[in-house]
Amino acid sequence: MFKSLKSPGAMAITLAAAGILMVTMGARQSMGLFVSPINTSSGLGIATISFALAVAQFVWGATQPLAGAVADRWGPGPVLVGGTLLLALGSALTPFMPTGPGLVFTLGLLSAVGAGAGSFSVLIGAAAQRLPAAARGSASGVINAGGSFGQFLFAPILQKLIQTLGWMGAMWSMALMTLAALPLIGRVAKGTHAAHLADAPADGGLRRALRDAFADRNYLLLHAGFFTCGFHIAFLVTHLPTEVNLCGLPPSVASWSLALIGLANIAGSLVVGHLVGQYRSKMILAIMYGSRAVLMLWYLAMPRDPWVFYVFAVGLGFTWLATVPPTAGLVGKLFGVRYLGTLFGMTLLSHQIGGFLGAWLGGLAITRFGNYTWMWWTDIALASVAALLNLPIREARMQPAAQAA
Repeated sequence: MFKSLKSPGAMAITLAAAGILMVTMGARQSMGLFVSPINTSSGLGIATISFALAVAQFVWGATQPLAGAVADRWGPGPVLVGGTLLLALGSALTPFMPTGPGLVFTLGLLSAVGAGAGSFSVLIGAAAQRLPAAARGSASGVINAGGSFGQFLFAPILQKLIQTLGWMGAMWSMALMTLAALPLIGRVAKGTHAAHLADAPADGGLRRALRDAFADRNYLLLHAGFFTCGFHIAFLVTHLPTEVNLCGLPPSVASWSLALIGLANIAGSLVVGHLVGQYRSKMILAIMYGSRAVLMLWYLAMPRDPWVFYVFAVGLGFTWLATVPPTAGLVGKLFGVRYLGTLFGMTLLSHQIGGFLGAWLGGLAITRFGNYTWMWWTDIALASVAALLNLPIREARMQPAAQAA
């Protein structure tokens, strides 16, 4: 599986990028644990807090193409440093913002911009420019697994910190934890533009690349599927703790469910990253989206016991963010890697438009109906549609030589 990353340089770059994503995604994907404590402390209401986190979902996505474009033009170093500092600042200021607009500013803007600048588009784009084509699929899988490991690591730690230090102390602790990404940035950023520029468009630069991409039906279908991925990931990461609470289960079930999602996605990301080099990415995506619809139907049919949440978390976690390697791989196949940071960033924007709706509509659902029933059925329908939308994407069949590699 890691044969293509056997050189020390390739593995070092990949692991450094994975380490940065571990920090930024670990912090971002654990925010749902703070919804109930902030609500209890401030009385703002779950809908208000959910709206701030929904804004964060959208801003994180909107940051991706902008951060990718800046990194494509001037290199990823300044983008990653600035993003890490903004993420830490947003977390540190949140306890001082006990209002809805305040949370939108700290969590919805500062933290989200910071996490977005240190996320997939910049990290995978930077690694792709320094690695040969044969290594990119495995590298994106390892990098993606780093983000999943961050969720596995951060969720139980932050839940324990909330219980012992209160949500404010936990938020300040998280601000310090995010600074751990800073020492890894130099390894990812060094010499990024030195290789693989032969993949650059012959003329027109970034503007031409964007125009060509959005005129391509395959790219638009990829966006539509990734929109659905963002919808249910944001819905679950924001509202799973509340769903657990509605079932009368302790908060530890929620934190361990989030942790198991991250742990399972480590395996899923590595496996899918390997499969990208063996099978067509569109088929991998269709199978993953379809499996989510089946899993959610199973969840709705089962009693709300802790083991059901854990099994659900492991099953969903295997495909959680494992959609990233095949999606990034498809963008690279269609348009090359010179502007991969920007073009993949645009697909992440679609992902997070779905994320905004998933987080926000979940808050409206629980406020109006007292449960998430209609959100679950909407999610099932969207996952089924996403599976079908990936099938018409025109992707060349894998060649024997590529399979052997």
